Amino acid sequence: MKDSDRYAKIVEWSEEDQCYVGSCPGLLLGGCHGDDELAVFRELCDIVDETIALYRADGRPLPPSTAGRDLANRLQDVA
Repeated sequence: MKDSDRYAKIVEWSEEDQCYVGSCPGLLLGGCHGDDELAVFRELCDIVDETIALYRADGRPLPPSTAGRDLANRLQDVA
């Protein structure tokens, strides 16, 4: 399993922005957006991998995992 597998990746349609928005709660602020849902997911996965690499390069511990069955409870703790 890759470290990035420990984080929930969310792609959802934004009525306000009229595009798909990708985010990874608990790991990074912001994310990515675009007109193609799959392309946004792929870009989000790249951003997550890059963010984890930055944590590692800086010698910082990764934030707690957000993936798994108990995601809703963990997201409340992150917010």
